[in-house]
Amino acid sequence: MENVPVSLDFLKRASLSRSLSFLTHLLLFFQPGEANSEEVKVVGPGESILALVGEEVEFPCHLSPYLDAQHMEILWFRSQTSDVVHLYHEGRELFGRQMAQFQNRTKLIRDDIADGSVVLQLRGVLPDDEGPYGCRFHSGNFSGEAIWELEVAGLGFDPRISLEGFKEGGIQMRCSSSGWYPKPKAQWRDRQGQCLPPDSETIVRDALGLFSLDTSVIVQRGTHSNVSCSILNPLLIQKKDFVVQIADVFLPGTSPWKRAFLGTLVVLPLLLALLTMVALYYFDKQRQSQEKLKKQAEKEQGKLTAQLEKLQIELDWRRTEGQAEWRAAQQYAVDVTLDVTTAHPSLEVSEDGKSVSSCLAAPSRAAGSPQRFTEQTCVLSRERFSAGRHYWEVHVGRRSRWFLGACLASVPRKGPARLSPAGGYWVMGLWNGCEYFVLDPHRVALTLRVPPRRVGIFLDYEAGKLSFFNASDGSHVFTFTDAFSGALCAYFRPRAHDGGEHPEPLTVCTGPVRGTCVPEENDNDAWLQPYDPSDPALGLW
Repeated sequence: MENVPVSLDFLKRASLSRSLSFLTHLLLFFQPGEANSEEVKVVGPGESILALVGEEVEFPCHLSPYLDAQHMEILWFRSQTSDVVHLYHEGRELFGRQMAQFQNRTKLIRDDIADGSVVLQLRGVLPDDEGPYGCRFHSGNFSGEAIWELEVAGLGFDPRISLEGFKEGGIQMRCSSSGWYPKPKAQWRDRQGQCLPPDSETIVRDALGLFSLDTSVIVQRGTHSNVSCSILNPLLIQKKDFVVQIADVFLPGTSPWKRAFLGTLVVLPLLLALLTMVALYYFDKQRQSQEKLKKQAEKEQGKLTAQLEKLQIELDWRRTEGQAEWRAAQQYAVDVTLDVTTAHPSLEVSEDGKSVSSCLAAPSRAAGSPQRFTEQTCVLSRERFSAGRHYWEVHVGRRSRWFLGACLASVPRKGPARLSPAGGYWVMGLWNGCEYFVLDPHRVALTLRVPPRRVGIFLDYEAGKLSFFNASDGSHVFTFTDAFSGALCAYFRPRAHDGGEHPEPLTVCTGPVRGTCVPEENDNDAWLQPYDPSDPALGLW
């Protein structure tokens, strides 16, 4: 090793410099006041909270590291900061800017506000409260927020069973219950546990957004003993049962009253004939006026038929135009591969980089123990698109929750991000198997005639467009228009398995696009999507 001469004066200066640096760091460590705004962050309750209808839910938020928030502005909001849920400013709670939906329902607990920790309580949870929420801390040199999703569930009242009378050689039984959310599922079973087909089923929604169910079944002779009616809440994975016992003696048989009933059936045709003669006499006088009304009705029906034909022609034209756009986009098909280095730890990417699924199953969401997440469970593509046109298809199958699209390669994926075009995301999604939507930049609900089993995504970078197509019927779904500020990646978010019947993964289709994706069962089914876009109770995600 080469010997380098060092002067005594140099060693003294170096020692003095290290001492001053140590004292400076020590003073900064013990100096009172606000922390560096770049080091402070807002921590919310997580990605998702589950609350029961009519009960109370808490939204805790705190600063990390701890920081005195007594003189800060603390805002709880829905979807956007202008939708005020609760506002605290300079030691006072300002109720004048609060949304009408939350008035007299919130309570702020600020016992630990000096440590930067507060809790907002929301009483009397309703289905309309479901959706995205956030809290924001703001002061002169700091501003930060946290975002989460509130899911609402209602476990309805115990089923009520009633006997409606005799029908089709058996007894008609009716089962009804109210106070459910989301939409419940009903099932009749016999004593062997076999499913009985319902005779009728009606589900309606009341003014509070809760569902009431009414279903009936016809119990035939020989099905005595236990007959049960079960009503299931698909979000809580909890159900309520009611069991009733029926003996054959109550079912139609060779009893004396049946012979009397048959005798009545013999006399009944004679009575009907007499009533028919009286009715014909009356109808003869009304015949001329009825013929006039019939002609008017036929004329109006002809006009309506012409209008319907015109609308059908326009609909067919629009559908053909959308399919032509989809076929043109397929010319730019690219091979997309998932980048396992960008995958969240809870996701499982296949060895060929073409499929992704969540290796976490959604736990049972009993009351008082809602599931929470703290970061996005997504994975991006290896490919980066900064110019040109690119098209790829993704097999979503019958999953009840998924999100697809594109995002800027530079956006952060840690922490509870707000997925919107303003945040560098262009996403289409499905929530709880019944709501298709996009963010543009706010939530836009979509009504699809055919549920997509494959979703086509077309990027025209220079034109600033990202389009989504239903590859199951070739229809156009939605197009984002934006000025992209950097390279884009394909975005995949399968979400945790929610207990549905179809937990298959999200799979990237390889080229050529048509005919090479995962096979479908009943791929051409055309059921109408069970979703009302005017429904205000459906939240963000």
